[in-house]
Amino acid sequence: MPRLGHLIGIDLGTTYSAVAVMGELGRPEIITNREGENITPSVVLFQSDSTLVGTMAKRSAAMAPLDTVQFVKRAMGDPSWRFETTDGVTFRPEEISALIIKRLKEDAELHLGGPVDQAVITVPAYFDDGARRATKDAGTIAGLTVHRVLNEPTAAALAYGLNTADAGTVLVYDLGGGTFDVTVMRIENREFTTIATNGDRNLGGFDWDNALMQLLNSRFQEQGGPDLLDDDHTEADLREKAENAKRALTTIAKTKVVLSAAGVTKTIEVSREEFEETTSSLLSRTRDLTAIVLEDAGLSWSDVDRVLLAGGSTRMPMVRTMMESFSGKQVERAVNPDEVVALGAAVQAHLVDVDLTGTKSALPAIIIRDVTSQGLGTLARADTHGMENVVIIAPNTRIPAKHTSSFRTVADNQTEIRVSVTQGDDADPSFVKVIGEQILPIPSYPAGAPVDVTFAYDIDQTVFIEVTDLTTNRSLGTFEVHDVSNMDGAEKDLAADKIRALEVS
Repeated sequence: MPRLGHLIGIDLGTTYSAVAVMGELGRPEIITNREGENITPSVVLFQSDSTLVGTMAKRSAAMAPLDTVQFVKRAMGDPSWRFETTDGVTFRPEEISALIIKRLKEDAELHLGGPVDQAVITVPAYFDDGARRATKDAGTIAGLTVHRVLNEPTAAALAYGLNTADAGTVLVYDLGGGTFDVTVMRIENREFTTIATNGDRNLGGFDWDNALMQLLNSRFQEQGGPDLLDDDHTEADLREKAENAKRALTTIAKTKVVLSAAGVTKTIEVSREEFEETTSSLLSRTRDLTAIVLEDAGLSWSDVDRVLLAGGSTRMPMVRTMMESFSGKQVERAVNPDEVVALGAAVQAHLVDVDLTGTKSALPAIIIRDVTSQGLGTLARADTHGMENVVIIAPNTRIPAKHTSSFRTVADNQTEIRVSVTQGDDADPSFVKVIGEQILPIPSYPAGAPVDVTFAYDIDQTVFIEVTDLTTNRSLGTFEVHDVSNMDGAEKDLAADKIRALEVS
């Protein structure tokens, strides 16, 4: 089957994004953007006559904070989130992400000399259903066919695994700009099998920046300056300077930050030791999640052969020091943490391309076995007459998966059954998220009539439901979960027209 356009791998990051493609020599390669950079800031600046994405948008953030949007990845799957420009135009998170993807797509087309119309896009392993679908929708709105939404730790392990023929158990510690994932994976004979995964979609380098901003701001105020967080412009300037200071402290023990506002200019000195002390609780959260995922995998550190760091925030010395102390192992240094996820996405894109076109792969056969990151279940009546959440597919279940649980009707002559699909592991309904619902008609039976509810979870982590009447052994109906957090078809079409009309620079 002939290929219409190039198929690329995209790492859509909270703070920086990257795009890669399989090279002619059978190795994934980063595609540089139009500025010649390997990574592109995930920043969008709306101007009256143009839309800037990337480095120029990031540099202009302090001058136009009300028209600059950053860190949108954290809002993916949130139906209430909106960004409104000073011109009164509103954007959903899928649309902002689509603008970033559109820029990456156009840069790839310049580099490859032809159209790019297909992609694999990575997401944090701990993204829920709504955030995954929102990411896929963003790619569609940007004009791409998104074949797979791939977990970032899996992508990192894919890129790493191509560099070594050694079998082993790998722990991937992935600390990005806005999200954190930790995954244990077994690599053997080009088979990548995820054993367990955990994470926090609201923990990343952004939080280290915030902590450093608070430290710098308090010291500025102690020296007679105003509160820099009270004004959008001074806050944007402070954020930029805090991020630069964080980067400086990666290589030097102390740095100085010049802050100015309301006629007051002060030079604030901050040391790496002070920065690490200020952010120690954040680092501890990643350590705790790492311990949990090892426990979930049923492993100890002696069972782990290698520790792989992914995500730009792992460049902070405190991360490497903590992980080497915690694990008792030297962490791998053979991969670039800023690029490894995009490189892995390119490997998966190549595998998809081979399947689509029937061409011969430059790589040996690769098998990827992933797991669910969160439990899936349904709400049911408990014995105490309240509702409880019943998990049908547990977290860290190998996918694709198909599991069934049995229930009974609760009233005589009941003529319908409501299936509320939940995401989360707690029995208390208040601690889980309902991602979809369907009402199905049933025959009129006495109370206690048995029914089976079957959940099927495919490789793209799409959920399909079937309800079976066990009295007659007949299916009462099937449906695919459309997360209530996501756009419907008409909304996606309108968003695609809106983004298509915007010129991205």
